[in-house]
Amino acid sequence: MAAVQSLAKPKVRRFRILPEGKIERKEALWFWFFISPWAIGFLLFTLGPIVASGYLSLTRYNLSSSPVFIGFDNYANLATDRIFWKSLQVTAYYTLLAVPLGICLSLALAVLLNQKIPFVGVFRTLYYLPSLLGTSVAVVLLFQWLFNSQFGIINYLIRALVGPSGAIPLGIVGPKWFESPGWTVPTLVIMSLWGFGGSMLVYLSALQGVPTQLYEAATIDGAGRIRQFFHVTLPMISPVILFTFITGIIGSFQVFTPAYIVSNGSGSPAYSLMFYVLYLFNNAFRTYRMGVANAQAWILFIIVMLMTLLLFRLSRRFVYYESDEEGGI
Repeated sequence: MAAVQSLAKPKVRRFRILPEGKIERKEALWFWFFISPWAIGFLLFTLGPIVASGYLSLTRYNLSSSPVFIGFDNYANLATDRIFWKSLQVTAYYTLLAVPLGICLSLALAVLLNQKIPFVGVFRTLYYLPSLLGTSVAVVLLFQWLFNSQFGIINYLIRALVGPSGAIPLGIVGPKWFESPGWTVPTLVIMSLWGFGGSMLVYLSALQGVPTQLYEAATIDGAGRIRQFFHVTLPMISPVILFTFITGIIGSFQVFTPAYIVSNGSGSPAYSLMFYVLYLFNNAFRTYRMGVANAQAWILFIIVMLMTLLLFRLSRRFVYYESDEEGGI
């Protein structure tokens, strides 16, 4: 009889309902528990060094003795440092050449690889692969050999065209790429084009996201391929162009490896390869002027931040966001 009653009355599990305040506190505790590895890493390896760098930029510090607070003397000394201004000039010159050229080349290649052609996947892979290496030490050494003025393959091809029957007038034997101050930065710009495959892939993804009905409407209105590119394609991918432009500027202000290897850290010839980060490195780890190097780091941060804010302000006139019409931005 007891067994029948137990079957007739199934057990009902009762759950303890927590008050709303306790639920929120419990969720907050679990949130901080799971985010604690990142928070600890951020405090120790990001925020901590940033605060320490800001303090050291106001000190005289050479690693062998304790920092001595000197206020803004490091910044004042940099303002009268000829090599500091030369490094800014070299970096700005490189930026003005490399960033627009890289954007135009990667965008043009993305447009070509967006066509329906045989083996397009193979071509996309081949053009993207060099970007995986970037401007590593091995790549820089390779380009040093290619652009060697005496036995490099580039000047060898130029000399092969020189002669009475050549396509190039007699007397042109190729420039001294890494030996002439006027050619060093353009040579590094050419070297930087080695890794444009990453930007090409970003542009290719943006091109494939442009609605096809816009091209159909433009075709009905009588617009050709060129007008469609300038009036449909460019406006639709303008946010991506802005992104690559900003990241390109940030990357160009951080050029170090090619300049260091080619000039052996000296920035020669005639300081034509004295990039900003290379001069920062020399102040920090060659002359051990850590206070000056930290001041340079903060100046670089301010320059990049101001340029980024300026680009975002100007982008309101040139960048099209689809959500603008919907009131999202």
